[in-house]
Amino acid sequence: MELWILFGSFVLLLLIGTPVAFCLGAASFFTVLYMGLPPVVVFQRLNSGISVYALMAIPFFIFAGDLMVRGDIARRLVALAGGLVGHLRGGLGQVNILASVMFGGVSGSAAADASAVGGLMVPQMKARGYSADYAVNITVVGSIIALMIPPSHNMIIYSIAAGGRLSIADLFTAGIIPGLLLALSLMVAAWFVARRRGYPTEPFPGLRILGVMFVSALPGLLLIAIIFGGVRSGIFTASESSNIAVVYALLVTLLVYRTLGWEDFKEATFGAVRTTAMVLMVIGSAACFGWLLAFLKVPTSMIAFLQGISDNPLVILLLINLTLLVLGTFMDMSPLIVITTPIFLPVAQAFGVDPVHFGVILILNLGIGLCTPPVGSVLFVGCAVGRIGIGEAMRSIWPFYGAACMTLVLVTYIPALSLWLPALFH
Repeated sequence: MELWILFGSFVLLLLIGTPVAFCLGAASFFTVLYMGLPPVVVFQRLNSGISVYALMAIPFFIFAGDLMVRGDIARRLVALAGGLVGHLRGGLGQVNILASVMFGGVSGSAAADASAVGGLMVPQMKARGYSADYAVNITVVGSIIALMIPPSHNMIIYSIAAGGRLSIADLFTAGIIPGLLLALSLMVAAWFVARRRGYPTEPFPGLRILGVMFVSALPGLLLIAIIFGGVRSGIFTASESSNIAVVYALLVTLLVYRTLGWEDFKEATFGAVRTTAMVLMVIGSAACFGWLLAFLKVPTSMIAFLQGISDNPLVILLLINLTLLVLGTFMDMSPLIVITTPIFLPVAQAFGVDPVHFGVILILNLGIGLCTPPVGSVLFVGCAVGRIGIGEAMRSIWPFYGAACMTLVLVTYIPALSLWLPALFH
């Protein structure tokens, strides 16, 4: 009965439009009352869920990314991407995807990527004769590349949800090859769609101009190297690297580019505070919800249930992926990581799946959910930037969904794609 109350109240609140954080917290509160436990347990668990030192990295990475957006780094990265791949079929579409790879290494946020890169690329693509749906679809699905490569905030959340035992450096490293594979698959899909629709290519600017573009974008690209290199080498932790990222972003935008004004700094600060408050509220509420799931022995029951269906790890991973894809259609990513990790990670480990490998599967899977209605937050951002309806975008997004899902299949069933690179550092 406790599970009926927990899930029933959560779904009911979600259906009437209650914010996810309040759905999770209220459902946990109702369940605790029914079980006869002290209501203060809910607040204790919420507090313990956000009182984790590693979470300090999230607000500072968000702040650093926002400073870079307002400090003109996104435009310079897009220009460099244009010089590198604009001459391929579907020119600006290919530029959009490569810019997402570069900017994702600065922001670590799919929504920020869709807003920044989309804000620059979608108007240009529409002006050059690309249809709005093509521009939006590439922007939306390409933005989930940011979830896979350092500094991915969601990798940090997964590490904490897994009990804080997993190395954030290993998770950062594990996502690089899958992230690049996702970019490559999306570029192939963009090529085929552009060829069918007859979209143009862009002229190659020449090596000299390309060199100028690279030098202009280099300070932003160095941030990626500083974050990844410092964490991977053990010079500083993920939390310390986030502070360094903020200082570096301020130095670049104030002293190198000289594009960050006082108003931009204030907006970046307030924006980071608002985003952090929302993220931490969701994480805390989800931590309480996840504790109840563990208390009610849901992970143990799930292992027994799936073992009753099959003892083949390939089948189990397929079932987990399908379940996560469905869940991703109506819940945001952060709470799903906190809720589903304690349920499915023990299942995956029981069938011999490495927890770092499972983390990459989870992040990529739930990233696809961000592009899926009815609660695909990145899809909403992309459609708002492109000024088209969700229905119009959904009619032609399938080639890009297909590319993302094919990447998910490869990452799921070829563990070396995630584990080979971290193994080189051990």
